Amino acid sequence: MTSSHLAPLLEAFQCLDEAWADAGNGAELSRAQLLAAHRAIGVVQRRLDGLHAEVAAGIARESRPELGSEGLAKQQGFRSPATMIAATTGGSTGDASRLVKVGEATAPRASLLGEALPPRYPFVQRASMSGELSGAGAAIIVTLLDRARLTVDLTRVGEAERLLVERARGLSLDDVRKLVVRAEAWLDPDGVAPREEQARAGRSLTMFERDGSLHLTLQTDIASGAPIRAAIQAFVGATFQARAQAPDPEAEDADRRSVAMIQADALTAICEHATVCDNGGMPATGATVVVRVSLDDLTEGTGVATIDGTDRPVSISTCRRIAASGGVIPVVLGSDSEILDWGREKRLFTRAQRLALVERDGGCVMCGLPPQMTKAHHLRWWQRDTGPTDLVNGVLLCESCHHRVHDNGWDIRIHGTGTQGRVWLIPPATVDPTRTPRLGGRARYDIAA
Repeated sequence: MTSSHLAPLLEAFQCLDEAWADAGNGAELSRAQLLAAHRAIGVVQRRLDGLHAEVAAGIARESRPELGSEGLAKQQGFRSPATMIAATTGGSTGDASRLVKVGEATAPRASLLGEALPPRYPFVQRASMSGELSGAGAAIIVTLLDRARLTVDLTRVGEAERLLVERARGLSLDDVRKLVVRAEAWLDPDGVAPREEQARAGRSLTMFERDGSLHLTLQTDIASGAPIRAAIQAFVGATFQARAQAPDPEAEDADRRSVAMIQADALTAICEHATVCDNGGMPATGATVVVRVSLDDLTEGTGVATIDGTDRPVSISTCRRIAASGGVIPVVLGSDSEILDWGREKRLFTRAQRLALVERDGGCVMCGLPPQMTKAHHLRWWQRDTGPTDLVNGVLLCESCHHRVHDNGWDIRIHGTGTQGRVWLIPPATVDPTRTPRLGGRARYDIAA
């Protein structure tokens, strides 16, 4: 008789079996079967992660130091539960340790009197067992919450857990990391400045030659690196735009450089420009660093600010410092000093409107590329649909996602007005038969939104 605890996992395996049907191997699956099998495998993996975390916590419990040589791991010939788990899974001891950590954080507890208590993180536990959250994603969230418990009120930690789990559904691990970075600043804004100073104190640039190449290794704090990132990304964006406008992209002299190559060329071009002080129309010219902060935080010196194109927030003191630099635009939320909606008086979005779109969208609303690599597009076309050049009719998209929207049948809707609006991406029926809207843009990672 199957345990009810395993029922969700067996249900996911059943879905995978139905998706696979009679195909002999993956190469024989139709597109519909590939999509169904792909989704089923994802659910199986995430639910298996949840069960494995429980088992890993049990192994750690039976291998606790006080048991000495009678501990489970040592009886099996391993020095620790992590090495035992890693040997079985073929993974690293670090991955195994994180698995144990998730299992312990989501396991039922008991009081000193033996009374049953809920898991330390019940929302993470439910999401893991239901297959909504991967083991790696759960580990990142648990690590943040454990760190926050040392300095933050437990009620706020619980609210952060709920919001993080809710927002993490359907996100890749990279996107969950972005979400957690924002959440950490939301939980402990006073901790941003010390971490920032630590990063600044460790800044360095090393250069050496090897095998005919110059190797550069740069490490610096987010604020100091923002102008570098903005200039290089502007160069890359201009290159992509030139590619898109090329009359014959298949010609022999077509630009086939990788992004990494273009970034290296961008740095060379920027330094050449700096040494000769001759603006030859370099694509990075006009690249802008945008620092965003609320009026209340700026006035009171509390909270944090963010820099477009970066994931990690900065302190208010850093915001004030870099906002005084050239090429930096401070966007103070709540200000209405500029007209942001121009109706049909202008076909192209103005600089002020683009800055407002950056504030709302954060970059490409679909794939998350930084603002310097996007363009402002009308949802209802200016010429064909007589669409206005207003924020509610504009959205930031990179060139690739722009084509995806038009070619594959995606719809985009804006709910709300101005920079407080939210962008919703509606997939075509071929991607999601229910066409359930997906939150796009910056709001995906803003835990406080």
